[in-house]
Amino acid sequence: VGLAIGDALGATVEFMTPREIAGRYGAHRDIIGGGWLRLEKGSVTDDTEMSLALGDSIIDVGQVDALAVADAFDQWMRSKPRDIGNTVRRGLMRFRNTGTTEAPLNDMDAGNGACMRSLPVAISLLGADRQAVNEASRLQAHITHNAPAADAGTECVVHMVQLAISGAAKVDLENRIDDLISAFPEFRFENRTISNPGGYIAETLQAVFSSFVNTSCFESCLIDVVTRGGDADTTGAIAGMIGGAFYGFDSIPEVWLHTLDGAVLQECLQQAEALVELSPMYKHQNQRQHR
Repeated sequence: VGLAIGDALGATVEFMTPREIAGRYGAHRDIIGGGWLRLEKGSVTDDTEMSLALGDSIIDVGQVDALAVADAFDQWMRSKPRDIGNTVRRGLMRFRNTGTTEAPLNDMDAGNGACMRSLPVAISLLGADRQAVNEASRLQAHITHNAPAADAGTECVVHMVQLAISGAAKVDLENRIDDLISAFPEFRFENRTISNPGGYIAETLQAVFSSFVNTSCFESCLIDVVTRGGDADTTGAIAGMIGGAFYGFDSIPEVWLHTLDGAVLQECLQQAEALVELSPMYKHQNQRQHR
């Protein structure tokens, strides 16, 4: 739900600069639709739609399966979504034409498209070891994005979400960010002035990490990140999935929940529950209860 909320909030100001946002909306804190996509109030974009498509494929086959995921993404693209990234489109057309579920290694494909949709991997693999989580993350990511920086950034976010759901302290999530920066210095962020983040994974996560680290609640985190402008639906979605996991469902303002498209809200809630039930953590807890 946090992902969908961040997506819907940020979509209004996508591709705007902070100055343009301030001039038009002041402190942008309401889900109002509009934006360059001319969305209805409460609607979401490809970030949420692809995440839900990924989640459905995992639930259907019981695990992250590259072919099932690619098929789900392809069906989503056939639905003629209002927005689709160039790297995503290229990867799905490659799959449609050749059947391959792994794009060629290409550092130029280090965009944020694999990260924005990665939440179902985190939920369905709660309790799995780190290697299994990373392998599953790359199975879904490489359908469209096969670049080391994109892998590392996506996996960092997935592990942060898992830590947050497990009740870890904020410093534990920040330590994962530090580990990422040690391996990939391009993710380093120095202050709170990062603005106009583009679709490159490092720019996206610099903004997300800065907002998460320098705020203290779900609402302030999302408002802070989307008013940086740029690829605001995606920074909002990723900050929303981390913030939602860390601060909890009750931290989401009721006005945002009531404004979000009702069908999307229900699908998020139902899918999250089904994904949790697939996780090693859930199965382990059930086994202990039935001993």
